[in-house]
Amino acid sequence: MTVSQALIEFLGHQFTVDGDNRARTIVGTFGIFGHGNVAGIGQALKQLSVDEPTLMPYHQARNEQGMVHESIAYSRMTRRRSTFACAASVGPGSTNMLTGAAVATTNRLPVLLLPSDTFATRVSDPVLQQLELPQDASMSVNDAFKPLSRFFDRVNRPEQLFSAALGAMRVLTDPVETGAVTISLPEDVQAELIEVPAEFLADREWHIRRPRPDRGIIAEVARAISRAKRPMIVAGGGVIYSDAAAALRAFVEATGIPVGLSQAGMGSLTWDHAQNLGSVGATGTTAANRAAAQADLIIGIGTRYSDFTAASRTAFQNADVRFININIASFDAFKHGSAIPVVADARESILELTEALTGFHVAADFVADYARDKATWDAAVDESFVDRRLALPSQAEIIGAVQQASDPRDVVVCAAGSLPGDLHKLWRVRDDLGYHVEYAFSCMGYEIAGGIGVARADKTRDAIVMVGDGSYLMMHSEIVSAVAEGIKFIIVLIQNHGYASIGHLSEDIGSQRFGTLYRYQDDEGNFEKGEILPIDLAANAASYGLDVISIEPTANAIADLSAAMAKSKASNRATLIHINNDPRLYAPDGEGWWDVPVAAVSTLPSTQKARAEYLENRTAQRPLLGRGTADRL
Repeated sequence: MTVSQALIEFLGHQFTVDGDNRARTIVGTFGIFGHGNVAGIGQALKQLSVDEPTLMPYHQARNEQGMVHESIAYSRMTRRRSTFACAASVGPGSTNMLTGAAVATTNRLPVLLLPSDTFATRVSDPVLQQLELPQDASMSVNDAFKPLSRFFDRVNRPEQLFSAALGAMRVLTDPVETGAVTISLPEDVQAELIEVPAEFLADREWHIRRPRPDRGIIAEVARAISRAKRPMIVAGGGVIYSDAAAALRAFVEATGIPVGLSQAGMGSLTWDHAQNLGSVGATGTTAANRAAAQADLIIGIGTRYSDFTAASRTAFQNADVRFININIASFDAFKHGSAIPVVADARESILELTEALTGFHVAADFVADYARDKATWDAAVDESFVDRRLALPSQAEIIGAVQQASDPRDVVVCAAGSLPGDLHKLWRVRDDLGYHVEYAFSCMGYEIAGGIGVARADKTRDAIVMVGDGSYLMMHSEIVSAVAEGIKFIIVLIQNHGYASIGHLSEDIGSQRFGTLYRYQDDEGNFEKGEILPIDLAANAASYGLDVISIEPTANAIADLSAAMAKSKASNRATLIHINNDPRLYAPDGEGWWDVPVAAVSTLPSTQKARAEYLENRTAQRPLLGRGTADRL
């Protein structure tokens, strides 16, 4: 066989086992073929499509970054049990995948990247699209994948394929180490001959580890919880990936402990559960953030405590607060001075903790306090959803209309701009996989490719992509892939003629939305005073073959959006709904803060004012989230 034929056939025989679930680890391969891989991976996929078409399905993509995003979204929807391989040609084709690699590794989601490399033999140096560095002849552009990958190998000789492939699979299926896995394939080696042992091509199972907590640690955690007056859980993505939502629900119902959710942890509890106070942190709810500020014990489960979750270390204000971090990765369990780090699987830890705390329940007055705050926040969300019959409605009104038209198992998809913050606060999740917002890397352009990945993973749900015009313009080419394969999903494109999120942030730091408006360049060389650009994104989407529904800017805009959602839901085709909004109508404030430095000196009064407010907010920051182990109990 060739090296490429051996690798592709090997990937078709790998299976992930997670308890009673057994699934293909690599469910298919995306590929854009150029001179680096057309005779290697491309030929291998073509040959297998004839000889054994179901073993490794091939899918087209229009942009290499897009195919990585689609694979990442698929991975999350399968709780990291399955993903795709992504093959690209030499040079720019491969480097186009770098952003996707960063998204995967930052989010701890598996994807297999197969970038092509220049000749290992160097017989034709320098080849087309080869980077030459006088100080290091061994380096290629693919070395840029090293800091972005959880595993990297380069197959310079055919015999190296076996260890590279097995090493890649180990990391793809490891819940601690997983992320972007990169096997760099020189274009000549891809087509070289290799003798392949039969056992390399046999079915192989990779079992996902679900380690239980160390002996005695759960008793220690239980003692700390039983002594706390106002304990609170911060649930992260680890709850979703370990399929621990049911266990978490049983635990909080038994103990009465309230829960705040990170972006990745949304769905850990349904929105209307009595113990779900909603999102916590910079884009959190008033209910969750007030509970966090007063908590004397924070129990982090599967969270990495990003600056948004911790509100840049201002969320937890109780002087005596302690932290219990339950995480399968020691890197996250020991973060920020955790008093009791628990290195274990989320679900297994919750189950053991439920048993250890039999009979425990938080005080009734604490329950009454957070229940009142939850009711107040829910009422604020209800009010923000009310149709005010504006020609340019608020983003909150648009979210409310889409929410009300969706089914409980539908999946909202987003990644960047102002939408993730509003969705974090406002979207009412009714299913543990119903919320898919990529906010670890917050990659503009992820949304549409991610929505297609969600739609691929579960055809019994509708993927609803909510995206602003800024992110849409970053990457919309994968719409063509969805049309080609007849993949049904819904895009709600909110046009505000600029970068809404950055515009708001720009105002906050005193820069008056500089560089964030889509305008003709004005006489001063800026884009502040010119006319709005005549952008017609609805026409762009229609040109790709999508069904498009345009909502006119009238007093009936929200009612028309509701009708458009109903029509899109009933259709079996991909649909884009285009609506204009007013980006200066903001969602309810959740009392969270995000640390974005403001210029220390400025001639602008707006920046001077913002600097004073920034310094005031910084006084609430804590140097660490919690205290050390010496006085932890």
